[in-house]
Amino acid sequence: MKKLMTFVVLVFATTMFMTSCGDDSSSTETTATKTTETAPKKEEAPKAEETPKAETAATAGDPEKGKELFGTKTCATCHALDKKLVGPSIQDIAKKYAETNGDIAKFLSGGSDAIVDTDPAQVAVMAANITGILKDATDAEKADLAAYMASTIK
Repeated sequence: MKKLMTFVVLVFATTMFMTSCGDDSSSTETTATKTTETAPKKEEAPKAEETPKAETAATAGDPEKGKELFGTKTCATCHALDKKLVGPSIQDIAKKYAETNGDIAKFLSGGSDAIVDTDPAQVAVMAANITGILKDATDAEKADLAAYMASTIK
């Protein structure tokens, strides 16, 4: 039964990936984001290290842009603001990352393990989304998503 559920989840993730790949609505915005990014000044680097990682991602991003990206990148298909859909709610994710000083942007880049829902089937779905839906997202966009998610904590 567990293998069947894992298979069903993987088919769902693949379907989500394939249906979201054709969306070019954010390509102009992505290009604009890439051209406006600037390298941090050397004297600013120590300030970023002094700030905990979760706060760095949340404060570096724009919550309003993140909210828009959450819809255009189809994150809202699996994550609702305050209730579990396919994946955990945005608020549950943000609270867990804040409590553990985790870095949502790093997770969205595939650079850290899941800490909210660690069920192997759920991890497989999110891994497919990270390598599929978010593969073209810039670091700035991932920071925007993290900032939006962090802004939902009440």
